[in-house]
Amino acid sequence: MVFRSEEMCLAQLFLQSGSEYDCISELGELGLVEFRDLNPSVSSFQRRFVSEIKRCEEMERILGFLLREIQKAKIAVPQEDESPLAPPPRQVLEIMEQLQRLEMELSEVAKNKDKLQRNLLELTEYTHMLKITRSFIHSRSRHEALGPQYEEFPTMETDSATGSTGMQRLGAKLGFISGLIQRVKVEAFERMLWRVCKGYTILSYTEVDESLADLDTGEINKSVVFLISFWGDQIGHKVQKICDCYHCHLYPHPENDEERADVLDSLRTRIQDLNNVLHRTDDYLRQVLQKAAESAYAWVVQVKKMKAIYHILNLCSFDVTNKCLIAEVWCPVSDLANLRGALEKGSRKGDATVPSFVNRIPSSDTPPTLLRSNKFTTGFQSIVEAYGVGDYREVSPAPYTIITFPFLFAVMFGDLGHGMIMSLFALWMVLTEKNQKKKRSSNEIWMTFFHGRYIILMMGLFSIYTGLIYNDCFSKSLNIFGSGWSVKAMFTNQQWTNKTVQTNALLTLDPNVSRVFSGPYPFGIDPIWNLAVNRLSFLNSYKMKMSVIVGVIHMSFGVVLSVFNHLHFGQKFSVYLLFLPELLFLICLFGYLVFMILYKWLAFSAHNSSQAPSILIHFINMFVMQGKDVTPLYPGQTGLQVFLLLIAVMCVPVLLLGKPLYLYWQQRGGKGLRRRRGYERVRRVSEDDGSITSIHEEDEEEGFDEVTSREAPPKQFDFADVLMHQAIHTIEYCLGCVSNTASYLRLWALSLAHAQLSEVLWAMVMRLGFKITTKVGVVFLVPVFGLFATLTVSILLVMEGLSAFLHALRLHWVEFQNKFYHGTGVKFLPFDFSQLPSVFEQDGLL
Repeated sequence: MVFRSEEMCLAQLFLQSGSEYDCISELGELGLVEFRDLNPSVSSFQRRFVSEIKRCEEMERILGFLLREIQKAKIAVPQEDESPLAPPPRQVLEIMEQLQRLEMELSEVAKNKDKLQRNLLELTEYTHMLKITRSFIHSRSRHEALGPQYEEFPTMETDSATGSTGMQRLGAKLGFISGLIQRVKVEAFERMLWRVCKGYTILSYTEVDESLADLDTGEINKSVVFLISFWGDQIGHKVQKICDCYHCHLYPHPENDEERADVLDSLRTRIQDLNNVLHRTDDYLRQVLQKAAESAYAWVVQVKKMKAIYHILNLCSFDVTNKCLIAEVWCPVSDLANLRGALEKGSRKGDATVPSFVNRIPSSDTPPTLLRSNKFTTGFQSIVEAYGVGDYREVSPAPYTIITFPFLFAVMFGDLGHGMIMSLFALWMVLTEKNQKKKRSSNEIWMTFFHGRYIILMMGLFSIYTGLIYNDCFSKSLNIFGSGWSVKAMFTNQQWTNKTVQTNALLTLDPNVSRVFSGPYPFGIDPIWNLAVNRLSFLNSYKMKMSVIVGVIHMSFGVVLSVFNHLHFGQKFSVYLLFLPELLFLICLFGYLVFMILYKWLAFSAHNSSQAPSILIHFINMFVMQGKDVTPLYPGQTGLQVFLLLIAVMCVPVLLLGKPLYLYWQQRGGKGLRRRRGYERVRRVSEDDGSITSIHEEDEEEGFDEVTSREAPPKQFDFADVLMHQAIHTIEYCLGCVSNTASYLRLWALSLAHAQLSEVLWAMVMRLGFKITTKVGVVFLVPVFGLFATLTVSILLVMEGLSAFLHALRLHWVEFQNKFYHGTGVKFLPFDFSQLPSVFEQDGLL
């Protein structure tokens, strides 16, 4: 973590033909530079390396198919500890051929397997149909076996002379159609048969015991075997069309039992053969997939890197000879030596006759912001950047946020017990972070907590500290050092008697009585206040004043940090015309309020506390110029207050007019900006600033020639515009000092709410368990403690913790950072293979 963002420079990379791929690959492994697009007017489909990118996308498609097949087979894809390097261009075609052969082989095997499974399913359905329809034919009682059927066949009476029915005399033949249909379609199928065939059919059906997969969709459904008996070919054609409309699976019906038995025997043999073939096919398919899974991770990484390299090459432009690629990059000045080393290594790999090199160039563009961080500081840096990425080279609030953020959180969350639980949870995440990273959980809520594990750890540790200060542990106080108050002294000095205790519900300890109050508690608040009736009034006064003190110190620190920005960017006039008026205005008003709080704590004791005046009344009288009738806090108070108020009032016109008038004088022939030779970087100080500050640097590294700087086009000075922006800033700052100071009272409010919720939870849950003094009470205490623990974690730790977190976040963003931090910069996004997203990881295939 650094005080401000790193110094950046713009550089040109000259990549020789034949080594450009290897040079970009080396830069991607190191993650040193951010590339600029030198072809913004050329569409993505008209760039030079479009065909290579399409080839990479085709390989990604094949890899997606391969990973899905591996996932279906429930085969784990082993991941290497070290990421494989991008393959050289000559190996790209080899990888492409391997993937295409593997895809064809898997497609063919999968196609054959699907065909075998379909045949097996058809044979299984045919077997069920033969077994069930046999019961229809051989049933003794047709009404019991057939179920719903239609027997209203006309002219079915048998002629006694010929022994034949009327339909047979007409030449009609009895036919059968059998098959399977989905259970949900049976009722509609039955009604359609009745309406179309006018009762010339007999329908018998029975549900299959086991569920079967659908031949077309593959879904598992309940099926029904049916047998339709009909007279005549015309009725048979109608029945056939109805069966086709309802997607019935029809199978031939045997004419006699011998044929049925032969077919069943044949089906059993064929099913057994198909099962054997399918088993061998599955074994072969699994072997192919296991072999492919060993190389799948390496292929995915290599294809991802290849595609990224060609995307970067499309951002480059060619020189006039068409033999060299030119790229422009932003690079940290401290990494220029590593950049040269990467280009030299890439040139050696590519066997280029001329090595690639880098040339640092001047630029008037604002560089991106780079703030290096580690696993501990990343979370705090994210909190700052959620407000906005800092401007280039301005002071970063992140180093101070590491301390101030968990401290302000702990002021609102102060509880020893809750802080220990939070710290232990965060410590467990920190100790097991390597295993947690390997698991790669897809639960967003859990990953949010895991990424902020160090923030939670710091918040928990600070909460332990403030819990000791408040002497609060699950709403109970700890008597570690012994209370400084003594009840015995009240009896010894005959202030109280037994009658006094019996007749008064409430008694007051008088610190003015000898040996009643022996001195303050060594660390934190005296535990006797946990028993006092006026405990809430005492803590409210203490926490409210503490919140104001912390708030004024925090805001003053933010104003002081702004002076480092003014000095760094050469705005020395802003130190006198912005920083000093802002600091004086804040200190003369609210710094004086802090002084009165501290003076009252120190000047008044238990003996004269009844004479202590109200600070709020004195502070109000300071603005209305009154207070003669009020007892002064200290000698000479009125004169000092008038003096401080005059200084604060005088700061307002200086803050309002100082900067616009100075810039106007400077623009109309005042002192010009100093210029030096060498490299020049131009930076706009802020959006509402009418001036442009030039910061000059000299290139001290060997290998760079002095070049003339490219200056930004001058911006026309507009006094009215500058005055308007400064007036808005002045009003916002002056009113913000009042509102921001009041905003810090949330520290008091949230601390009070947390303590009261903790006390209510103890009184309404745990105290009930302790009231039962019998043996049953021990058993009853177990579920009571479980309920207490659940409510403590869910309400006091999670909900209250989130509330305190959001309020601490607001205090940093609005009250602290707006004093010096603009947050309008652009984040430095280096070309880094490790930061590239993977579509397969997002889809859960890896």
